[in-house]
Amino acid sequence: MEVKKDILWRVYVAFLGIVVFSLLILGRAVYIQQVQGPYWREQAKEQQQKFVEIDAQRGTIYSEDGRMLSTSTPYFDIYIDFAAEGLRDKNGKRFDENLDSLSIGLAAMFPEKNMASWRKELKTGYRKKNRYYLLKKNLTFQQYKQLRGLPLVREGKNKSGFIADVKDKRLNPFGLLANRTIGLSREYIDSGGVMRSMNVGLEKTYDEQLRGESGKRLMRKIAAGVFAPVDGSEIEPQNGKDIITTLDVNIQDITENALENVLVANECEYGTCVVMEVATGKIKAIANLSRREDGSYWENFNYAIQASEPGSTFKLATMLSLLEDQLITLQQHIDLEGGSWNVNGRTVYDTEDHGQDATVKHAFELSSNVGMAKLATTYYGKNPTRFINHIKKLRFDQQTGIDLLGESKPVVKTPKSKSWSSTSLPWMSFGYEVLVSPLQTLMLYNAVANDGKMMKPYLVNAVMENGVKVKENLPEVLEESICSSKTLKLLQECLEGVCTDGTAADLLRGAPYKAAGKTGTALMANGNNGYKDHIYQSSFAGYFPANHPQYSCIVVIRNKPFAPVYYGAKIAGPVFKEIADKLYAQHADQGIRQVTLKKDSSNYFYAGSTEDIKEVMSTLKMKYRDSAKADEWGRLAMVNDQSVLGKRAVANNIMPDMRGMGLKDALFLLENRKMKVVFHGRGKVSSQSIEPGTYVSNHQTVILELN
Repeated sequence: MEVKKDILWRVYVAFLGIVVFSLLILGRAVYIQQVQGPYWREQAKEQQQKFVEIDAQRGTIYSEDGRMLSTSTPYFDIYIDFAAEGLRDKNGKRFDENLDSLSIGLAAMFPEKNMASWRKELKTGYRKKNRYYLLKKNLTFQQYKQLRGLPLVREGKNKSGFIADVKDKRLNPFGLLANRTIGLSREYIDSGGVMRSMNVGLEKTYDEQLRGESGKRLMRKIAAGVFAPVDGSEIEPQNGKDIITTLDVNIQDITENALENVLVANECEYGTCVVMEVATGKIKAIANLSRREDGSYWENFNYAIQASEPGSTFKLATMLSLLEDQLITLQQHIDLEGGSWNVNGRTVYDTEDHGQDATVKHAFELSSNVGMAKLATTYYGKNPTRFINHIKKLRFDQQTGIDLLGESKPVVKTPKSKSWSSTSLPWMSFGYEVLVSPLQTLMLYNAVANDGKMMKPYLVNAVMENGVKVKENLPEVLEESICSSKTLKLLQECLEGVCTDGTAADLLRGAPYKAAGKTGTALMANGNNGYKDHIYQSSFAGYFPANHPQYSCIVVIRNKPFAPVYYGAKIAGPVFKEIADKLYAQHADQGIRQVTLKKDSSNYFYAGSTEDIKEVMSTLKMKYRDSAKADEWGRLAMVNDQSVLGKRAVANNIMPDMRGMGLKDALFLLENRKMKVVFHGRGKVSSQSIEPGTYVSNHQTVILELN
């Protein structure tokens, strides 16, 4: 009996445990379903669908005259949804009827596979009902246009199942031209294997404006690791804004070629050259080239905004200080000590012996280190701060503020600096023991050319959104006058003297224009080797034409160790001269040529408003055959020795044929389509960047070449 009770008790306990456990499971299920249900449903949904970012189209960077310097080009990945309802409509009749012709078209476009292979691939995908089958990657826009014209594909996404995934690639149409300054948007793989983007130059400085705002697209899981977009679930990206720079493509090309020619001929380590518009401070060209292991040159670092010892081009600041404080006159005589002078235990050397006696002006023209050091020591030795204050007023102690990230900080010593010594002042007077960038030096020379007004250098004219300016940069005056008008005239006289009677006289002799400038040659330290490698930095800073300055320019080149030729006039000077020669020639050839249309001309072509054409022909009393009738737009050309006015079709969403049109008619037609028009040259339209007959959209940019 006791055994029976014991067994029953155990059974009851076990049963009760099972009931309790069942209740716990049931309670947990209810809790998960009712309380945690929304959370787990969301988790399940995330397993089946997800949002992915849609990159916005990055804005385009233009030169001042509207040429593309950096732009995004669309590339297309093509997928096929073989399970699309439209594709499988009527038991696959649409697919079967177009299979052969589509395969032929694909074989013609992509000959790596023949018609039979394409047919087999398409047939297999259709049979397996592949949902997001990758057909082809990285199609260009022209290839994509051609693909859209193939059988089945041209019936649209819903009926064909063809899906295009668009992505952009950043391109620089002019290649090396201003590459570092523009700064291509680059991609790299970090240490964790993640693809990241890295921008430099203007691409980095204006990244926020250029990149726009990303959109989102809902993707649904259709197979293991395969997601397809859900129709109607996209949040469209907002495309980036465009940047209009101050750069001039022609001047940039001239500048880079001139710099590269000298670098290659002398196997220099690197060089930089900046051309600035005197009146505004606009940077018209900025070139940076450094030597690679194979001996070629490439833009991989912006030396124009990196501080270094400027050398003799800094002597202009010393002369300004002395003249402005009325401590010297240009005709005052100074002993050049035969090219060497001992001061406070160190010796100042000239590059060559200029004799003993010279005027201050001639000492500057000869670029005498001894002359500048003696003058600075004599007049500022007891009060160096007075000299330093002039340097600061010229803004050598602060960055230029140019709209480029990465500008280094200058170093200008003062008597309070820990590194200040008894020889700091004389060495600073000829460009040592001070670190400034080439662009800072150019600002001083540009101010002298600009009648004393110091302009802020800048690279971007405007930020545009859909053809409308949202931000505009205007010329900014940093200093209304860097010195008195009397001092300014004396400085201009000195700089012109360098080019007629000084270190640059041989370089610029016979030039059809007057130039003003200063050569520089500085011995540079080479890391732990110090100065024993005899590496020199050659420079030339100046402006032209001297009597009416249009452009200022600085050239700074670092030579190879023990270079046989390294003087500023021999290395940097030729770069300046080539740029000045070519820009002067272009400027001198800017006269507008008058073109007369002769009545007996047998080779003419004109397009535009038919009414205007008829009025012109009537006024000239020229006979023609009217085939345009009442059409608004037409073209006049010679056909079988007879003038014929034909009609020209113009549709709202189609790019018209602009060739032969005058600018007024071209602007009327295109701007009414809300297109952005960029044009070069003058006369009639000779070519257009968008082919006639192409579908166009609002705010699309078209470039017209006039001739």
